[in-house]
Amino acid sequence: MSRTLHGKTLFITGASRGIGLAIARRAAQDGANVAIAAKSVTENPKLPGTIFTAAAEIEAAGGRALAISCDIRFDDQVEAAMQKTAEIFGGVDILINNASAIDLRGIDLLDMKRFDLMHQINARGSYLCAKLALPHLRKAANPHILTLSPPLDLNPKWFAPNLAYTMAKYGMSLVTLGLAKDLARDGVAVNSLWPETAIATAAVGNLLGGDEVIKRSRKPQIVADAAHAILTRPARETTGNFFIDVNVLAQEGVTDLSAYAVDPTQPAVLDFFLEAPISPNVVKSAFHAGK
Repeated sequence: MSRTLHGKTLFITGASRGIGLAIARRAAQDGANVAIAAKSVTENPKLPGTIFTAAAEIEAAGGRALAISCDIRFDDQVEAAMQKTAEIFGGVDILINNASAIDLRGIDLLDMKRFDLMHQINARGSYLCAKLALPHLRKAANPHILTLSPPLDLNPKWFAPNLAYTMAKYGMSLVTLGLAKDLARDGVAVNSLWPETAIATAAVGNLLGGDEVIKRSRKPQIVADAAHAILTRPARETTGNFFIDVNVLAQEGVTDLSAYAVDPTQPAVLDFFLEAPISPNVVKSAFHAGK
């Protein structure tokens, strides 16, 4: 099959900025259609980017964009967004579950409102989007569901420091685990993708260490390139995987990762859901549960 997303329609949650937007831009370079389903309709100094600025970037990159104000906590909003996407672009070929909420506080400090928010967006939101995308995906030629969530590991050390967040992110991964088996007969690929290192996004800058960690991060493009490689593989042969971005790129023959570094002179910080570095010049942070 052709390794292009030309003419494909992607429904991407949280695509107004960060990794979601990077995946959208990469697909747009092929001439894809992208529905941006996100809450951001006005500029926020701490979270730059809206569904409208994202749509402009997608169209500038060569794709067609549909900006949809959508809070994936609400069934009716997702149903309307999915239907509008299918009506305008003629279907939905790919669902990207990218939207996510993060709060790393422990049980003594985390309020239940924030706990509920993470689970509504991360686990329930991914499940809901998959449920409502399925009638369209079953009609698609090479349908994929790709969720931005970590590989599953029940070692307690991944849960102890930030239990609520791990539960919410692993909930997304369980959607992959279950649906990959459930939808195999339909030929719908269901996979997860996770970065080896911290990625230079607003969430990392605002919540995980500011400019110092941003300098020791990789650009969102590394995840976007890995996602593109996965989404252009045959769906029936590519399902039930918990991919790490650098491993996907290595399979594609990409081993020089220097272009993805925010600051190539700095070692990159290992993502805290991974046990050990995969590529050179990656180190664990003080926060890392496995250190």
